[in-house]
Amino acid sequence: MSVLAAAASTGTSTSDTSPGTSTPVDLGPASALSCRECGERFPLAPAFACTSCFGPLEAAYDLPLGDPEGLRRRIEAGPPSIWRYAPLLPVPADVADKPNLAPGWTQLVKADRLAAELGVTGGLYVKDDSGNPTHSFKDRVVANAVEAARAFGFTTLSCSSTGNLAGAVGAAAARAGLRSCVFIPHDLEQGKVVMAAVYGGDVVGIEGTYDDVNRFCSELIGDPAGEGWGFVNVNLRPYYAEGSKTLAYEICEQLGWRLPDQLVVPIASGSQLTKIDKGLRELIATGLVEEKPYKIFGAQAAGCSPVSQAFKAGHEVVRPVRPDTIAKSLAIGNPADGPYVLDIARRTGGAVEDVSDPEIVDAIKLLARTEGIFAETAGGVTVGVTRKLIEAGALDPSLTTVVLNTGDGLKTLDAVAPTTGPTAIIRPNLDSFREAGLAS
Repeated sequence: MSVLAAAASTGTSTSDTSPGTSTPVDLGPASALSCRECGERFPLAPAFACTSCFGPLEAAYDLPLGDPEGLRRRIEAGPPSIWRYAPLLPVPADVADKPNLAPGWTQLVKADRLAAELGVTGGLYVKDDSGNPTHSFKDRVVANAVEAARAFGFTTLSCSSTGNLAGAVGAAAARAGLRSCVFIPHDLEQGKVVMAAVYGGDVVGIEGTYDDVNRFCSELIGDPAGEGWGFVNVNLRPYYAEGSKTLAYEICEQLGWRLPDQLVVPIASGSQLTKIDKGLRELIATGLVEEKPYKIFGAQAAGCSPVSQAFKAGHEVVRPVRPDTIAKSLAIGNPADGPYVLDIARRTGGAVEDVSDPEIVDAIKLLARTEGIFAETAGGVTVGVTRKLIEAGALDPSLTTVVLNTGDGLKTLDAVAPTTGPTAIIRPNLDSFREAGLAS
């Protein structure tokens, strides 16, 4: 099946057996949940696993086909947020009128000075999602999850998180008037803990890694204590994950409704990368962009690189690892979407690569020095991997390339603090200034 047909297909029937509630809900163009493994379809519900094969579920749509010019005009007339793409998201049509944080429409920065440093001649862009309400891309996915939580009548918003998601859930719940209770590894960066707690919800640290936290949340969902709780990245995951598509939509719109040739995307669970690919295919299916080849590259930290290891070894499955890296927002040792990332990287002609902690720090400083963008460690991973891919000849510097920065460096100060500080400390007089060698 062609990429256009695969993206546009929604099937003709829906299973009568729902893995969750079958109460009709209004989630806009979303028409069903579809299993990514066996293709079985279910009614919209707070569910994440197929009851036939236990494969992951994702939202399926009745895409607006046949009038790309009209759809383009409708999008361009929309609000400067992800809600301009409501016709392509699992949200009601009036979502922009509800109390929410309205994330998205962040800068696509033409990074000419960084391009010169890396030897990129075809155009280098940084999609800088640090400008979102809680300063990470997680605001996009949570915004979609909140609408699903409202539709299904949940009263508590929750998640398992490596930090950024906890803050995004706390802020979005506060804005929507919902209770929040988030679960994090006990040893997260202090800045992320404070940001999660400041919104007034409950923040629970769990001894162990993110994978331990996620397992606990899966158990809580099945317990009476979790009744009425919407876990954005568990039982609401099919809707939550769709928010990442808006990165693809914005990049293409900001490029003048063109597909980039190459994208470099960080990998934690792998969901962001898979949904960016889905978003690109939907843009092709609806006629909003002209179909052409594109390559997607995945980026990991060497201290948590199960997908990169699998890609290099030629494996189709991902072997879990125990994370040990400064890039804690990417420290998921058993990434749920890992096998799908491998498929996409190979299908598009991309790759998955990793960089060491010192390379991450160096890349953070490089991006800050050349473009004035202070990225968190995940951004250092994507920039570092981009440089490594160019040096290895895997990424073509003559093509248009987009690198993602998914969060603000103020969240991960500990990563750069040991090697970053005052150039000099002087006495308050000109002689001391000159002695320090600072005069031009």
